[in-house]
Amino acid sequence: MSRLRILLADDHEMVRKGLRATIESHAGWEVCGEARTGREAVAKARELHPDIVVMDFAMPELNGLEATRQVCAALPRAEVLVLSMHESERLVRELLAAGARSYLLKTDAGESLVAALESLSQHKPYFTPKVSALVLQGYLNPETQERPELSPREREIIQLIAEGKATKEVAEMLGISVKTAETHRTNLMRKLDLHSTADVVRYAIRNQIAQP
Repeated sequence: MSRLRILLADDHEMVRKGLRATIESHAGWEVCGEARTGREAVAKARELHPDIVVMDFAMPELNGLEATRQVCAALPRAEVLVLSMHESERLVRELLAAGARSYLLKTDAGESLVAALESLSQHKPYFTPKVSALVLQGYLNPETQERPELSPREREIIQLIAEGKATKEVAEMLGISVKTAETHRTNLMRKLDLHSTADVVRYAIRNQIAQP
């Protein structure tokens, strides 16, 4: 029987150590790699072809939503389990649309991580009763407030700006010209009616694109 290969993506070393210890205490499971940023998680996933990616939502450079979207597009057979502090129905819905098949609150990870990984190893989704209730509540009481829709690339740029990256750094990280990056920034601020970098930071934090 082949080993279950798992990639860990979290910007906190102690969290990765704890996850690794839990995973490698299970016979037949191994951690095939670790990543500290969302961008590194995507690169490591493409390189290592893990069976499962355990993805923290709150990561620098590329958050868990956008990283999940890119991993699932590159590796359709890989399963993604997202860990988050946020009890947000909208966030769960967006992550499911991006391709994630399990969403665990970090407060539940200690008792539910192994069960979630076992389920995903059989290509079955896994959600705790708390998250399932959250999704049901959102279905029964949908949001009525309209918000501007952002593309994955726009969300990437918003996060990088909110994290203090200069236009040249944004261009280098995304492989685009400085002029294109500046155009994206100008168009985004106009689209979202934001007038300063501080406005961008507040928007990104409020909409869980970046962390405070």
